[in-house]
Amino acid sequence: MAGAPLLEVRDLQVVFHTYAGLVQAVRGVSFAIAPGEMLAVVGESGCGKSVTAQTILRLLPTPPAEVTGGQILFEGRDLLKLSEREMQQVRGEQITVVFQDPISALNPTATVGSQIAEVVTLHESVTRKQAWQRAVEMLQLVGIPDAVQRAHQYPHQFSGGMRQRAMIALALACRPKLLIADEPTTALDVTVQAQILALLKRLQKETGAAVLLITHDLGVVAEVADRVVVMYAGEVIEQAPLEPLFYAPRHPYTWGLLRSVPRLDRMRQGALEPIEGTPPDLLDPPSGCAFAPRCRYALRICRQMPPIEQQVETEGHSVRCWLNDPAAPAGLRRPWAEGEAAVSQEDLSLQPRSAPPQ
Repeated sequence: MAGAPLLEVRDLQVVFHTYAGLVQAVRGVSFAIAPGEMLAVVGESGCGKSVTAQTILRLLPTPPAEVTGGQILFEGRDLLKLSEREMQQVRGEQITVVFQDPISALNPTATVGSQIAEVVTLHESVTRKQAWQRAVEMLQLVGIPDAVQRAHQYPHQFSGGMRQRAMIALALACRPKLLIADEPTTALDVTVQAQILALLKRLQKETGAAVLLITHDLGVVAEVADRVVVMYAGEVIEQAPLEPLFYAPRHPYTWGLLRSVPRLDRMRQGALEPIEGTPPDLLDPPSGCAFAPRCRYALRICRQMPPIEQQVETEGHSVRCWLNDPAAPAGLRRPWAEGEAAVSQEDLSLQPRSAPPQ
């Protein structure tokens, strides 16, 4: 990543206090976003994607949530150390969010235009007339027809796709430096999804805003992302630029995610391959690799020690998996696994259950 990052999350740890015990929802998450970049965070439900995004904006209720460690640096300032008053200036002006369900995020008792204008007047020294004009301009920017008339309408008068466009208009009204899009296309049909994705990509280029895209859909990622972070059980297990992640993934969980997506480049499409098993209980996370109980390639050490982060040959591509360690059995070792071993040969089992995919 050239230059200083716009946002840098360092070893973030978030827990939830429950009657059953302490849920370790986010466990040492680290990643960075450059200015103008679109970074996608992917993983199945419950892996900590949305919790991480809400922690960046400090939207989690405390209690039960508690940040127990780490830093969130935005332009060099640690957001976790700002007062609530200072955070209110950051939210909406410098960092904004598009939620998964726009009908619940928008106020049903206020017109769409007035909600956008309210954000503008809250963060900028403008008149009501200027704020209203900005609202109309933003609705036009996101492709809503008859924006002048639509600005006077209420959210229930908008279709699902138009409500999501209105949410994007609201989020970009103050020209933020970072937009967090949390599952922005989940509730939309396929054709509208494509329109929203194309809109996000276009607006990113036009406004220069960086985008943190939270999703479980690898099809969405392939369309718009520059880099990808893969999360599992509250941890980052792999991160890479888009093409290396799709064409040379290094973690068995990433292989599983890719194999569970229909492929249009194959003449004969067989049955999709699900990832067997269930995620671990984060009330009592495993001592080794969290994915080991579901991994068909698991080694003995995978259940004993958490894998360390290793850089692979592509710049910006890192993975946490013992299969990439040079000390892994020769039958498993891949061309990218070079350099000094992090563990001894004796620590590794001699034969996994099967060989990894070629």
